[in-house]
Amino acid sequence: MSSAHAVAPDGAIPAPQVPRSRIVIASMVGTSIEFFDFYIYATAAVLVFPRLFFPAGNDTTALLASFATFGLAFVARPIGSILFGHFGDRIGRKATLVGSLLTMGVATFAIGLLPTYAAVGLWAPALLAIMRFTQGVGLGGEWSGAALLATETAKPGKRAWAAMYPQLGAPIGFFFANGIFLLIVIATGYDSVNSGTDHAFLTWGWRIPFLLSAVMVIIGLYVRLKLEETPVFKLAVERGQKVKTPLAQVFKTSWRQLIIGTFVMLATYTLFYIMTTWVVSYGTGQVSDVNGPELAISYTDFLELQLIAVLFFAALIPVAGLLADKYGRRPTLIVITSAIVLFGLSFHWFADPASASAGKMLVFMCVGLGLMGLTFGPMSAVLPELFPTNVRYTGSGISYNTASILGAAVAPFIATWLVSSYGVGWVGVYLAIAAALTLISLIIMKETRDQSLDSV
Repeated sequence: MSSAHAVAPDGAIPAPQVPRSRIVIASMVGTSIEFFDFYIYATAAVLVFPRLFFPAGNDTTALLASFATFGLAFVARPIGSILFGHFGDRIGRKATLVGSLLTMGVATFAIGLLPTYAAVGLWAPALLAIMRFTQGVGLGGEWSGAALLATETAKPGKRAWAAMYPQLGAPIGFFFANGIFLLIVIATGYDSVNSGTDHAFLTWGWRIPFLLSAVMVIIGLYVRLKLEETPVFKLAVERGQKVKTPLAQVFKTSWRQLIIGTFVMLATYTLFYIMTTWVVSYGTGQVSDVNGPELAISYTDFLELQLIAVLFFAALIPVAGLLADKYGRRPTLIVITSAIVLFGLSFHWFADPASASAGKMLVFMCVGLGLMGLTFGPMSAVLPELFPTNVRYTGSGISYNTASILGAAVAPFIATWLVSSYGVGWVGVYLAIAAALTLISLIIMKETRDQSLDSV
């Protein structure tokens, strides 16, 4: 890490000229909308797309194909981080945040209008894949911009606390995405096991959340267009510290930080997409454990369990921000990641199909998503703090989104294969291995709590 990364104390950075409340809302509302868009796709990837967008046949094969399109967005996210990172480091955080939100919103709205396989054949999954890829490009640029908006305007000693606001967008978006799906399922009387493809939910009901995203995007744009550029970026511009090619510069000067940041995020991503995407297919009996009977919790009941568990996710994000500011990023995350390893090794006890129940699954998800809140909370402070100002958007975005390929993109696919081939305990072992890699990266990483963001 460059020694120039601590040129000036935090106190030397001018205070932002807009009210702090507006910054908080802008950093949180955008990520809430982005994650809402992302999660309605994740829910539909289990509930809708295998039945409507892929040829009829083996149910597990259709589910795996749906998960493959789900994973496409994670391949696109590093591309989005490079694209939006270039402009974020060249022209500023504000304009880039607006562009990423529009990209995500247009793609999500378009998914709600797509024809199904029965109408247009193979064009249906092809168009779905294109829109999913576009979603990933947008989200790839969103997170870094929101994180930088929060951290580069934070008060001294309060960066992890300030940075937890965009992280709250994840559980907020998740709650509203699954909540809306739950209301539609109840209103239409949909049964994921017995209802045919001519059911109202599969005919038009599933499209409602995707189309509603347009309203949310308009609100998000209104808030973000009233922002000013961050004072840290303004200083860099005044000093002539911008670089022409942030991507080349970040690989030249900060390649170690890129690797460390990627693996620091690995456990977080793996945990989250096991606990939110794969677990739905397992809990509702769409994927059977090779060692026992399939779970048969109804989709409606399971969604209610998830909505309860996500409250633990949201509640522990602020706790993680406080701990990271008080004790430092490394000690806090090392303890939390060690707990994730232990949680992974407990999967067989929690989710064994021979003894699992709705109550036990609720505890399982509350523990998993509670740990997710603790590990996710400090990340929008940790990753930006690894990089200097002139490549911070690009560097933090590449690390965050490359981790999404290694962790999130493949997690539902690998977990589905493991449980159907070897049993649910091996899904936990997979999570424990990912967390162990994160532990190694945290041990190597230098503490960043006292680093100045006013650096080149």
